[in-house]
This record gives sequence, structure tokens and C-alpha cells, in this order.
Amino acid sequence: MKKLKFVPFLFVVIFTICGCIVSELETSEDSRYITIMTWNVHNLFDGKDDGYEYNEFLQSSGWSVEKYMGRINSISAAIDRIDVYPDILILQEIESLQVLEDLEFALTRGFAWSHFANNPESAIGVGILSRFPITEAMAHSITVNKDSTPRPVLEARIQTEGGDIIIFACHWKSKIGGDDATESVRKASVRAILRRIRELQKDEPRTGIIVAGDLNENFDEFYRRGSNIVCAIIPDDPHCVKLTNVDKAAQKDYIVINGSKPPAPEHFPQETIVLFSPWVNELVNGSYLFKNNWETIDHFLVSGQFFDDSGLLYESTVIVDIEPFANFEGIPVSYNPRTGNGLSDHLPLLLTLRIKDVDQ
Repeated sequence: MKKLKFVPFLFVVIFTICGCIVSELETSEDSRYITIMTWNVHNLFDGKDDGYEYNEFLQSSGWSVEKYMGRINSISAAIDRIDVYPDILILQEIESLQVLEDLEFALTRGFAWSHFANNPESAIGVGILSRFPITEAMAHSITVNKDSTPRPVLEARIQTEGGDIIIFACHWKSKIGGDDATESVRKASVRAILRRIRELQKDEPRTGIIVAGDLNENFDEFYRRGSNIVCAIIPDDPHCVKLTNVDKAAQKDYIVINGSKPPAPEHFPQETIVLFSPWVNELVNGSYLFKNNWETIDHFLVSGQFFDDSGLLYESTVIVDIEPFANFEGIPVSYNPRTGNGLSDHLPLLLTLRIKDVDQ
């Protein structure tokens, strides 16, 4: 695993989606590279009561504007100290667009575009800060058997010098309530993503796609659960081909992953959508520690266009497992609302793309 260093950050409904231009765009220090960061910042609530906060983040529980601003300053200071500074931030568990704007204001290097999305009356949502133009954005939420996904999938088109990128910013349903019982809700999010990927591949076959965020599913979830459940994320494994009965049922609610560059089906039919996961061969341990076991629930899933010698080329992904994001053992330092210490129970991931030289 590569190390980082610090210097001395179905049914589709359009729900709440907000965007704004909040600062002048800064030029990347090395314009040949684009770095994308995904991070579940762990319940980033503002200091006022709106009626949907978790109990520990109510004013009656001692939460305040001062504590909120302390979190904003701690999170922005941590991001600012990353040597490979992100050009695009994909954040989960933020309360509102205002929180996204406050964070942008606290960061020392400007992000010119932002978008936020959540479901009505939900406590938290997902957001994107970008130093490149977000030219289009939409939010997808799905209802299956009267059960809606708790957060929408935020789709954003980002215009870079190497070409457009389509990002699906996600925070899928957690496993609270049981792994199997909640699987259908995670697969509902996949259904919306796969539908859009097929539309994009038909209309824009050269445009690269990245699914990013806290998917609440390990890259090896299939094996962890006994190799007998078709999960929302499954490996390119011959046993999965049998379980999915893919000859009779089209791929609709599961994403197939592998570590090939470019990703292409080895065991599944050629028309199967397969995405590259850096967890397969590049990364070790995990981004989240649950009951003293590492989990790999934070993801970048990357389409084949970033490996086909076009405008943007995949370089690498790393886990930000250093202070202050982690302790000296590389374990996430969770935020404690009583003491104000810590950042998040999740570690960020950083993905780097290289803009292909014109003369190559």
C-alpha cells in the first residue's frame, strides 16, 4: 500500500439537490494530474436544530455552533495538510449545502463548484466540492417495496482539461437491520447506477465513469457471506455467474468488479458492466474498523475508459491512514462530540488520474 505524507483535506425520483459557485477556481499545482478524494466525515451537523438531527447533535444534548465550527476547522485543517491536495472532494454524512459551503470557506485552496443532495426530512446527505466545473448534476433515489434508499445517488458531470468525468457520489444503505435484510436497498441504488451507465455508454462511449463513496459493502462481501448471496457488489467469479443465472436474467442490481486494467469480464458475458476496484490488488487492510476487523466499505469503482489510452488515465489509489485521520497504528480516529477530539471513523481514499499528454 502506498503511503502519503503531510506538508508543515424501478423508480427514480429527483430529490433535494443544491449547487453554488463559492470561490475562484485555483489551478492545480501539477496540472498533469487530477486527484479525487472520497470520505465519510461522520455526522457533520451544523450548530442549529432543524428537527432531523441525531440525538447527540441536538442543542439540548450540548451540541452548539462553537462545536460545529471546531469540527469544520479540524476537518479542513486535516485536508489542507495532505501533500497530494484533492481537486475533487466527495463527502458523505454532511447535513446540508450550508455545511458544504462552510467547509469550502475554511479550506485554504479554493473549490469553485459544489453540489449537495439528500432525501426530504433526512438527517444527512452527500456532497461534492470541485475545483473544476460541475456542468450537470442530478440526484437519483429509488423506492423498492415501499422502502426508499436513505440517501440519493448524486450524479455529477465534471469538466476537466482531460475531458468530462461522470461521478456517482454514494452513501448506500447500512447493514443495520441485518446484512441480508438490507441488501435489496443497496441493490436498488445499484439499479439506478447501472441504468445510467448503460445510457452514458450508449450516448458517450468515451466518457469515464467513477462510482465513489461509502457503499456499506466490502469488495469481498460475496466471500465474507459464504459465497451464496448475490450482493450489490460481486467479484468476476464463475460461481457468481451461476448464482446470478446471467444467461436468463440480465445484470440489473449488482456491480461486477475485478482488478484488471482495463476491467473486462473474464467469467461473465462480454456485455456485463465490470468496474475496476483498487481493493482487489492495490490496497490492504481497510478504511473502516468494525469490531476490530477491517472493512473495505469505502470505494472507488472505475470504468474502463480510464485505462484505454484516452484523455484521462488511471494512476493509483491510496488510503489516507496517517495522522490526524488515523492514529500511529493507522486506525481511524473517530470524532467524539463530548470532547471534540477526532475526525471520523472512516479513512479517506485518494484516487489519482493523469491527463494524457497531447503528443503521446
